Amino acid sequence: MENLLPDLLANMQAYYYGFVALLPKLGLAFLIMGLMVFIARAMRQFTHKRLTKRMDDPLLATFISNLVGMAVNIAAVLLALSIVGLGGVAIGILSTAGLGAFVLGFAFKDIGENFLAGIVLAFNRPFRIGDTVELGGFRGKVVALNLRDTQLKTFEGKDIFIPNSNVVKNPVVNDSLDGFLRDEFIIHLNYSADLEKALALMQQVLDRSEDILHQEGRLPDVIYGPMSPTTISLVARYWRNTFTTTVPVTTMKQRLFDQMQAALKAADIALPADLSEVTAKKLQKKQP
Repeated sequence: MENLLPDLLANMQAYYYGFVALLPKLGLAFLIMGLMVFIARAMRQFTHKRLTKRMDDPLLATFISNLVGMAVNIAAVLLALSIVGLGGVAIGILSTAGLGAFVLGFAFKDIGENFLAGIVLAFNRPFRIGDTVELGGFRGKVVALNLRDTQLKTFEGKDIFIPNSNVVKNPVVNDSLDGFLRDEFIIHLNYSADLEKALALMQQVLDRSEDILHQEGRLPDVIYGPMSPTTISLVARYWRNTFTTTVPVTTMKQRLFDQMQAALKAADIALPADLSEVTAKKLQKKQP
C-alpha cells in the first residue's frame, strides 16, 4: 500500500510529461484541421457553384458538392490522427471503411451502379431538363435526373423512370439538343396532276409561314416522295426552333397541311380519291 501511492504519482507524472510533449503536435493537428475545414467549405461552395451552372438538377449538384466537402473533412481527420502519432488508428479506420464499402457495394450493386452513372450523366449529360429524347425505347420530355434514375414524361402523360445505368449503356436520341428539329409530311396527288404547279404552290405556303425557320441551311423545301400504282407523293420539309416556338408541333403541321390542301384545291390540282377495282368474270355454264 505504501508503494502504490508513489507508483501512482510516477504514472501521473509520466502522463503529464507525455501530454506536455504532445501539446505542439495537438496544436498543429487542430490548426491543420481548422485549415482543412475552411478548405472543405470553400471547395464545397466552389463545386456547388460550378455544378449549378452546368447541371439542371440542383439536388444532384448539392449532393456532389457535399460529397466533395465530406471527403476533404475525412482527409483532415486522418491527417490529424497521423500528426499526433495515431497513424495506426487512421489505417484501421481506412481499412474498416474499405471493407464496409466493399460489402455494401456487393450487396447494393445495382444501386451503386445507377448512382455512379448518375454522377457521370451530371458531368457529361446528353440531354437537358425539358429536352425531347428517346431512352430505352421510350419517348418523351426529360423531367428530372435523380441519383438513381432519369424521369421522362411521355406525350401520353405517363411518367417513366429509367435507371441511370441503362441511360449510360444505351444510345440516347435527343431531338432538341441544339434547339433545331426538322419535320415533314406527305401529300398524295394523282398522276394526272400538274406536279410542277403543285410543287410551287406547296413551296409558297412554306415560304409564307412565320412558324418555321427560313435561315441558310434550314430552308423549307418540297421534294418528290414515294410513288404507288395510283398516286405520287410530295414531301414538305421544314425546320423549327424548339426553344423559341410557341406553336405545338401537331398544330404547326396541321396548319401547314390544311393551307397546302386549300391551295391545291383552289388551283384545281387533282387530289387522289378512293378507288375500287371491280373485276367481272364470265361464268361458263356447265354441260350436263
